[in-house]
Parts: sequence; C-alpha cells; structure tokens
Amino acid sequence: MEDGYKPYFILLFVLALVVNFAGIDQRFFTDDPGLYASISKNLLYHKSFFDLFTYDQNWLDKPHFPFWMTLLSFKIFGVSVWAYRLPALIFFLICLRYTFLFGKKFHNEQIAWLAAIIVATSQHVIMLNTDVRAEPYLMALVIGSIYHISCLEERFSYIDLLLGALLTACAIITKGIFVIVAIYGALFGQLFFKKNLKSIFQLKWGLLLLLTLIFTLPEFYALYTQFDQHPEITVFNRHGVSGIRWFLWDSQFGRFVNNGPISQKKSGDIIFYLHTLLWAFAPWCLLFYYAVYKNIRRIISKRQLAEYYSISGGLLLLTLFSLSKFQLPFYTNTIFPLFAIITAPYCFKPLKRFGIVLRQMSLYLYAAAFIIITFAINYFAKPEGIIFFMLDCVVLAAGLFIVVPKIRKPHLRAFFLACIAVLFANFYLNAVFYNVMADYNGQIKAANYVNIDSFNGYHLYSLKFENNIFQFYSKRPIDYIPLDSFKNFNPPPHSIFYARKLSIDILNQQHVPFKILSSFPNYPQENILPAFVNAATRETVLDSVYLITK
Repeated sequence: MEDGYKPYFILLFVLALVVNFAGIDQRFFTDDPGLYASISKNLLYHKSFFDLFTYDQNWLDKPHFPFWMTLLSFKIFGVSVWAYRLPALIFFLICLRYTFLFGKKFHNEQIAWLAAIIVATSQHVIMLNTDVRAEPYLMALVIGSIYHISCLEERFSYIDLLLGALLTACAIITKGIFVIVAIYGALFGQLFFKKNLKSIFQLKWGLLLLLTLIFTLPEFYALYTQFDQHPEITVFNRHGVSGIRWFLWDSQFGRFVNNGPISQKKSGDIIFYLHTLLWAFAPWCLLFYYAVYKNIRRIISKRQLAEYYSISGGLLLLTLFSLSKFQLPFYTNTIFPLFAIITAPYCFKPLKRFGIVLRQMSLYLYAAAFIIITFAINYFAKPEGIIFFMLDCVVLAAGLFIVVPKIRKPHLRAFFLACIAVLFANFYLNAVFYNVMADYNGQIKAANYVNIDSFNGYHLYSLKFENNIFQFYSKRPIDYIPLDSFKNFNPPPHSIFYARKLSIDILNQQHVPFKILSSFPNYPQENILPAFVNAATRETVLDSVYLITK
C-alpha cells in the first residue's frame, strides 16, 4: 500500500459499506422492488419453490435465482423490506470480495483496494443497493465467475471448475443467457490476446460448459412445470406460451431486437450508455473512458496488458447493450466491477500531462457537483428532522478538513475527495430524501389502512398489475381484477379495491358506480422531478390513490 495510506483506504471502505447498508430498511418508493418482493412473498403464500405468481396470476418475466434468495431470507427472518434487501447486500459484499481478489491477482493490493472502493462508491451501485433489483446479484456472480475461470485458465482446479460453473449458472438464472457474453467473452479475449486460442479445446472448458448446464437445470425444470406443461394458462394475453422458449429466446434476443412479448416502444440509442455512465458510474466515468482509450492504444501498439479479462468482458457486454433496442440504465451495473478494475490503475499511476489534468479535474468536478447538489436538494426539499443531515455534514467536514489535508499526493487526495463527496450525497439520499419519497407513496398508506384489524376477512383486489408496493405491504394476498371487468364483476361481501387516479377517472367517464372508502396523496413518478424536490411546488405533481367498494 502506497506510503502508509492503507488506514485511509480501510476508512473509505468502511464508510462505503455504511452508506450502502444505510437504506436496508428504507420503505419502497419504486415499483420494481415492490413487485420482486411481492413475488417472493407469494412463494410463501403458495408454499411453492418453482412457480412465480403476482396477484395470484402466473408471472413470466425474470428467472428465479433472486426470488429463491429472497424466499430463503423471508423464511429465516420473516417478510420485511430489510429481509428483501439483505441477500442482495450480501451478494454486494461478495462482489467486493471478488473484485479485490481479481485486482490483487493481476495487479497488486493497492489496485485491488481501489477497485473495490470504486465499485462501492459508484452512484448507481449505491442507488440499486437500496432500490434493489437483480443487479447486486449479477455483479457478484459475473465477477466471481470470471475470477474462478481466470484461475482455471492458469491451472486446473476442481474448486475453480465447480465454482466457475456454479456462479455462471446462477448468473444465467438471475438475468438470462446474455451474461455469458461478459463471462465467456472475458475468457475468449484473454486467450485471443495471449495468442493461446488453441487451448479453448482443452477438456476443462468442456467440463465447465457441462457443469454450467447441469447447474442451470433447476431453472428449466421450474419453467417447464409452470408453463410448458400447462399450455392452457394465460401469459402475455395468450395461451400456449413456452417458458423455456421465453428463457432462451424472447427474454434475451426478443428484447435485443425489441419484438419480444415485453419490449419498449422506442428504438435504442447507440450512445445511450455512453452518456448514462456519466452519472451511473460517477464519479469515475471520465477516468474510465480515459483508461479504456489508453488500454486500447496499448493493445493496438502490441504492448501487453496485465490481463485482458476485464476489458474484453466489459466492452463486449457494453457493446451488446448499446446495440440493443431495449435499454435501461441499470443494465451496465452488471459489469461495473470490470470497469473498476480497468479504472483503478489510472487513479494513481504516473500519467502524461493530459491524463493528470483529466484525472484531477474530473474527480474535483464530480466532488463539487455531488456536494452542491445535495445541499441544494436539502434546501428546496425541506425534509422533516435534521439529525441525519447534520450527522452527514459532520462526517463531510471531518473528511474535508481533517482527513484530506493529511493526504499529500494530489492524485490520492482527489480520489479520497471524490469518494467522500459521493458517500455524503448518497447517505443523504438513503437516510433523508428517500424518506420524503416514501412519505408520498400512497400505496404504503393504503396498505396500512387495510391492514387494521377492522378489515380482517375482507377480500382485497387491485385494478392494475403495477400496484406492487400495495401488494407487498398488504398483510393478505391481493387478487387482480382488470379495470375493464370491474363494472360487471360481482365481488364477495366485504371487498375492497385499490385504484389509482387514472383508473378512477376511467370509471367516472364510463359512469361505473363505486364508493370511495378512502384516498391518499401520492407521487406517481419514479423519476425525481424538480417540482417534487421543491416543497413549494410539490403539490403540483401529486395525485391520489383510492380504496373503493362496489
């Protein structure tokens, strides 16, 4: 570790863990985590391990691995938001461990520390450790697979063979077969640039493929028994849907060309991820672009890199995402550990004048932006209580005026300052601002309303599939009645329906009779609009959600 700076790296790492775990018990404020948590909860209700349901309807969109991990957590700790996030955060820790091991294996301990800290302080990583989807699992599984495959490439080991295959299979049954582009692409790139492609025909790689297939079989079994064996069930508004075909084709290549059963209505933008990374991989993005440029120049000039796994796997999957017509910001989180390993050496190594200026200016600009934006949000949002914000400010001040001045080397000082700024901003989001968003989530208040004892025995329904936070927070199963069927639906006695403002407007336009039991203010967006941040204009972007009866 450079000049005795190891205690500072450890301090940063600990602070990063605190910030990443600070949102573990935060109430849901976006729909996807509510959906995934509800599906895992329904596994308990249905006493099922293989069949996925939402609103008592068969559900086919994502593979099973994250739901199995959440189900295990729910069985041990009970159903709660923190029990939903806990397994994802455990996999986040596994990701950091494998990032460190990979960095140390091919570089040195300092780069290993830097790479792990870069992952833990990347903006979208911290956000998705609170707004949990599948990405924390994928980051661990992809970098873990590549690490064990890199060990297997050097020497045969049964442990590396088994773990490489197991982690690859778990990655596949987390998000689909596209993840092998990063995993096997990393291996192919390493062998290609090392001029050792002929070794791809060695028996160990055949065994790796075979074991990966074997470890993937539970997913095929689950899909077959729920869907292929029951062509009579309705999925995507049609019968005879094959779960296995969906897994192998529609969920992957169908999305890639935007013609699957779940697709966006707009074409992809080939530079979408280039500008998305400016905030998603902040504060490291500009330095990452510079590192990629330098590595590609070294490859072209036939100068050897320490390893080719990270740049091959990372850029291949980034290219695939960029060419896809189905693009979402969080997709690239999967390969952030590879990006961190590419970037880490350029955080401290000697650079030419342009590189030095870029490194210093980009990190200082990001640091200033994070600090200024956080204070601006707090000024306009006017959240209740200031304890966590004051604590956040104290830690920031200690970092700026006590720790940073002790770091004599300019490049490490810029690194530490950027880390402290992004951790300051994200602790504020996790501990303060997300609370504001959750306070204006009408689904939580509606669920708390029907959870009181006087509504025990009532039948609960939702008029839309999207109301998943209501589904999760309700202590009883929620059934689904399409809005178009509400008029002619004859509910059992004591029935309550959850409806959003748009559904109420449609029912009123159609003159469908109903009674409003209660209503709750609601922020209907997942994007954080400036008008919502500003307490003075917040009311202008709110609507209401309703509990109604017939």
